[in-house]
Amino acid sequence: MSEERHPAPLGGGPADGAPFASGESGIVAGVRANVRTRLLDAALDARRAATLEPWRLRRAAAASPPRRRVLVLGIERTDRENLMAQARTELLRSRHEVEIATTDVGGRGKWENLNLLLADHPAQGRDWLLVIDDDVELPRGFLDDFLFLAERFGLRMAQPAHRRRSHAAWRVTRRRGGSVVRETGFVEIGPISAFHADTFPTLLPFPDLRAGWGLDAHWAALAHARGWPIGVVDATPIRHVLRPIADSYKREEALAEARAYLAGREQVTAEQAQRTTATHRGWR
Repeated sequence: MSEERHPAPLGGGPADGAPFASGESGIVAGVRANVRTRLLDAALDARRAATLEPWRLRRAAAASPPRRRVLVLGIERTDRENLMAQARTELLRSRHEVEIATTDVGGRGKWENLNLLLADHPAQGRDWLLVIDDDVELPRGFLDDFLFLAERFGLRMAQPAHRRRSHAAWRVTRRRGGSVVRETGFVEIGPISAFHADTFPTLLPFPDLRAGWGLDAHWAALAHARGWPIGVVDATPIRHVLRPIADSYKREEALAEARAYLAGREQVTAEQAQRTTATHRGWR
């Protein structure tokens, strides 16, 4: 197994006028950007195929870890085109025991809805909780590969990397060639966030927020304080392009909610969040 460690000193300044914001929209738009990112993804896919990484990963994930109990919660925008049905089909291909519960927005915020789902589908007794948005494309065999790598490196919070052609506000979350997993200073609130059972007593239930901006900055600080490894799984990249980021709420309201929630709470800065502390190039 090849691994690189990177120092991650604390400190950093604000971005976008708020210390918890990336300062970038991350939206892939325009002909040039779409062509460029398609080519980058094709090159990264070819590099993986040349090393037989997808095949080797699929074989490893078929045997490890033991069958896990996974709860998947999602919020659907039933008034708009969404990809939840496709995601459900892919997740249920897993060899793990998977329960999926979704709900319509219903005029509530994302985190309010997730807490309502948790009340009817408790996370206790599960090994993992996945929170998924309804506008994300998953690669074939996603869940088995993702859980294998998350557990192989002891991650307690994790997310799949974004493909280059994917709306992603944080550069640290975009896939990187030659890496299967990166330990990072941050795991974002969407479009997919994964929580190991060890985190449930601390993180659940979620705060009753609407947009939830800044919540991931608080999660990261809690992870740092508790010694939880968290990171991005580059080997299972997703695509988030159906709808732009933050298309269902007002930016100013989301920022105000974040500032109010984070007041007096520990949090990492944007600079800390963007750091990669270790790069794992293989899993053996």
